Amino acid sequence: MTINGGISFWYATHPTGPRPPRAPLTRDTTADVVIVGGGYTGLWTAYHLKRAAPDLRVTLLEQKFCGYGASGRNGGWLYNGIAGRDRYADLHGHDAAQRLQRAMNDSVTEVIETAAKESIDADIHRGGVLEVARTPAQLGRLKAFHTTELSYGEHDRELLDATATRTRIDIADAVGSSWSPHGARIHPLKLARGLADACERLGVVIHESTPVTEITPRKATTPYGKVTAPYVLRCTEGFTAALKGQKRTWLPMNSSMIVTAPLPAATWDRLRWSDHTLLGDMAHAYMYAQRTADDRIAIGGRGVPYRFGSRTDADGRTQPATIASLTALLTSFFPILTGTEITHAWSGVLGVPRDWCATVTLDRTTGLGWAGGYVGSGVATSNLAGRTLRDLVLDSPTDLTDLPWVNHRVRPWEPEPFRWLGVHGLYAAYREADRHESATHTPTTTPLARLANRIAGRH
Repeated sequence: MTINGGISFWYATHPTGPRPPRAPLTRDTTADVVIVGGGYTGLWTAYHLKRAAPDLRVTLLEQKFCGYGASGRNGGWLYNGIAGRDRYADLHGHDAAQRLQRAMNDSVTEVIETAAKESIDADIHRGGVLEVARTPAQLGRLKAFHTTELSYGEHDRELLDATATRTRIDIADAVGSSWSPHGARIHPLKLARGLADACERLGVVIHESTPVTEITPRKATTPYGKVTAPYVLRCTEGFTAALKGQKRTWLPMNSSMIVTAPLPAATWDRLRWSDHTLLGDMAHAYMYAQRTADDRIAIGGRGVPYRFGSRTDADGRTQPATIASLTALLTSFFPILTGTEITHAWSGVLGVPRDWCATVTLDRTTGLGWAGGYVGSGVATSNLAGRTLRDLVLDSPTDLTDLPWVNHRVRPWEPEPFRWLGVHGLYAAYREADRHESATHTPTTTPLARLANRIAGRH
C-alpha cells in the first residue's frame, strides 16, 4: 500500500521521527533581522548572518516547522542549475552570467563543506548529474544544452553517446546524455533539520508554529505578535502567495514524487546505477530522480501543475492519477521495475516568477528583502541566496552582491482565471509535445513546445 502524503517520504522515514515544534512567538518583540520562512533560504541566511556577525539578533519565524515546505519534500538534487541564467546573460552580458554560474558551482561545494563542518549527516554523495535524452528531439536539445553549459565555463562536463550512457545507468531507449560533476544526492529533510540546529547553536531565535500574515517595512505580523526589525527578509518561496499583497508575486507550482521499496543488490547491478548519480531528462515535462541512501529510487515530475487561486496542498497529499503517471514513467525508464512496490507518494510547491528568474533583493530604504523563485533548483541556489542576503544586509559589497540576479525585478503573474488557464494550458502543451516527439521520432523540438516556451516567458 502506498502512503500518500504525510508531508514526504523524507519526513515519514526520518530516523529520529517527528520532532516537537519549537515554541511559537508569544508577544511583540524586536530583532536586528527577522527572517520569514524556515526552509533552506531562511536557514542559510540566518546561519551565514550569525557566522559573520555573532552579535546580530536574528529571529526566524516559520508557520509550521523548519523543513515543512519544499526543503523537506524536494528530490534531493544538490546541483549547479539556476533559474534565469540565460536571461541574465541577455540583460547583463555573458560574462556576468558566467560569474553567476561559477558561483553556483561553488555553492554545491559550499553546502557539502558546511554540512561536514556542522556534523550534518544528510546522506550526501557527490556522484554528479546525468541528464539523458530518449528521443531524437531530446538529443538535439541535449547537445545544444551541453554546448551552452560549456560556454558558461563548465569544461568538466562530458557528452556521452547511447552506449556510454547505459554504462552509467541502464536507461531504456537512451540515445545520449550529458554528465556534470557538479551535483550530489542528499536527504533534504536531514539537511534542513541540521541547518536549523546549527542556527540555534549560533544563537538564532527560531519560532515555529508561527504563521506570518503580513510583511511591512521593518515589521513582520503574526497572530501572536509582531517582530520589529531594521530588516525583514521574505524567504517563503512556494508559500509566498499566502502573504497579504503577495498573491501574484510567485506562482506556487506543484511537483510530485514517488519512491520505491528498497531494491536488492542484483537489481542495482542490472541497472548499473552504482555511483548514486542524480538522474534527469530532456523532456519538456521533465523528470528528476535519485538513488537513495537506503537503495530506493525516488522519482518526481509535475502531475497537476497548479491549483486555482495559488492554493497549496494539504501536507503533501497528491492525486492518484499522478502516482500512476509517475509509476509509468519509472517503468518506462527501467522496465525491469514493472510491479515494484511504490511505498510513498507526496507533493509540494516551488516558487515560479513570471519571467522564470531566481532573484535576491534588498531595499535598504524599507528594510525589506527577499530571495527565491528558484523554479525547482533551490537546494544549492538557496545557499548562494543566503550568503548574498548576508552581504546585502551587512552592507558589505562583495563578488556575490555584484551578481546579475541581485535586485532583479519582475512583473506579477496574471490574475485568475488567466493564471490557472495559462499554466494548465502550458503543461498540456508540453505533455503533448513530449508524446508527439516520442511517437514520431522527429529530430527537432516540436513547434508546440517552442510556442509554449514563448508564451510562458521562458528563455
